[in-house]
Amino acid sequence: MKKYDKSVRNISIIGWADGPTSIFIAGRTGKRPLKVRVKNWIYRQRRKSIARRIRPNPHSLKQVTAFIKKEYSAAEMSMDSWQYRDNRASLREGLMMFRQIEQRSEAVSRIPEEQFPMDFHIYEIYIEGGRMEIEIDYRWDVLGISYSGNRKAMRKLKAMGRRIQLYYGVTKEDIQEESKRYSSLLTALASD
Repeated sequence: MKKYDKSVRNISIIGWADGPTSIFIAGRTGKRPLKVRVKNWIYRQRRKSIARRIRPNPHSLKQVTAFIKKEYSAAEMSMDSWQYRDNRASLREGLMMFRQIEQRSEAVSRIPEEQFPMDFHIYEIYIEGGRMEIEIDYRWDVLGISYSGNRKAMRKLKAMGRRIQLYYGVTKEDIQEESKRYSSLLTALASD
């Protein structure tokens, strides 16, 4: 009788007798290394400390747009670009899936545009060696920030992203309910 490692939670084998075989192992494989556990503990402590200091100071997405244009010379991406259309379609699909889950309904993905309107915009900020995209949908209160670049630019862009998230802020209700807006701010401030 073969003994199997109890730390492996799930094994899937695709293929087998008639061709190539792929083996997927899912789950933890034992204890995490000490370095990882310490890093996770430090992150959790930082998150708790930041959570205690967050105070209500919300701004609207229109105010955020004015802020990024003034502070960082953000420019709006053309609505005719393939990237704009692709990002908009991805966000629309994600929002509809979330709505479908909330309403426990079916076939939400086939909702016509006029029944699921969006007011979607992408703003871009360029710095030496890097670029930031800020996705905003005024209709659905969505603020998404992504960036790319070399190591030096990434540090600067992350700091800018935290400042934008902090400016967007949270309401008293967001803090009490630990809303998605609150969670996004907390994650942005706690990440190094």
